[in-house]
Amino acid sequence: MISDEKLKRINELAKKQKTVGLTQEEKKEQQALREEYLQRFKEAFTKQLKNVRVFDPHGNDVTPEKIKRSRGEMDHKFLH
Repeated sequence: MISDEKLKRINELAKKQKTVGLTQEEKKEQQALREEYLQRFKEAFTKQLKNVRVFDPHGNDVTPEKIKRSRGEMDHKFLH
């Protein structure tokens, strides 16, 4: 995840943008920090999704094939 210092800076810039505005340099910094934050968020979210398993009411694993493939699992029906 992104460091606490960078997160604090993102919030400072957002607050300043709403009150007095940002310089061009601050806008570039804000954009770079936001992009980094979103990239890290997406990476963490994707990691979490790869560990999800879905079961129907009968206890059958109905995890989408795309998720299984992303973690390197092969569905048993492809083995026959």
